Amino acid sequence: MRVKRSISSLAINILLLFLLFLTLYPLYFSVITSFKDNEQFFKRFWSLPNPWIGLNYIDAVKIILPYLGNSIIISVFSISIILFSTSMSAYAFARLRFPGKEIVFMVLLALLMIPSLLTLIPQFIILRDLRLLTPSGIRPYIGIMLGYIAGQQAFSVFIIRAFFESQPEELFEAARIDGCNEFRAYFKIALPLIKPVLATVAIVTLLGIWNDYLWPLVVTTDPRYFTIALGLLRFRATFNALILYGPMFAGYVVASLPLVVLYILLMRSFIEGLTAGAIKM
Repeated sequence: MRVKRSISSLAINILLLFLLFLTLYPLYFSVITSFKDNEQFFKRFWSLPNPWIGLNYIDAVKIILPYLGNSIIISVFSISIILFSTSMSAYAFARLRFPGKEIVFMVLLALLMIPSLLTLIPQFIILRDLRLLTPSGIRPYIGIMLGYIAGQQAFSVFIIRAFFESQPEELFEAARIDGCNEFRAYFKIALPLIKPVLATVAIVTLLGIWNDYLWPLVVTTDPRYFTIALGLLRFRATFNALILYGPMFAGYVVASLPLVVLYILLMRSFIEGLTAGAIKM
């Protein structure tokens, strides 16, 4: 039995290492390629750069920085509003009693069944009527953010509500006995308890916003308001015309750095949110 368990454990470890290799190798390839020139790219495709050309990153950052800034602005404001609004809604669904609560929540869950592509035209019409499609000032930013904020409500409320319901009701009852109203209970008790699940929702939402291509393209065609997904496509076309693969891959690496840094900062809270039952499969 011990021999069979050892063989089974070894096979699982080998499989996990293989999957880890498949996950990390594309990132490794992008990094080493970003330091190569064209000659190294074609003649020493699999080898390390020699010499390492750091100027590729300077060329990439000059072009990609405005798009990166647009995505950061849109992501920060969108996620902040999403976390605040959905956490309050989830608290109401989990802790308050009001007529039709379960019906309203079921209707909210039904929105998860609607493909996002079906809502593109209605959202576009609403933004057009609100005059948020005009490429001037902050209007396109607001239009893009409104789409993300509206689209993430149902999923985020569902996740956070499940976490709220796992918390002991005695905490909130004791607060009410001490004279704490619902707003104070939300800010003083609920929010500190849900930091892990907020980190989980923030990372999942950021991945969706950062990698989204279609919605920003629907809202604006002005390159000044392009997000990183649209900017990378334009960036790639620029360097494909010159066949400069080093700067092109350097741009891909720079575009992924904010996600990597955020995950490193929130990794512990993200894992706590998953293990605490924030996401139930």
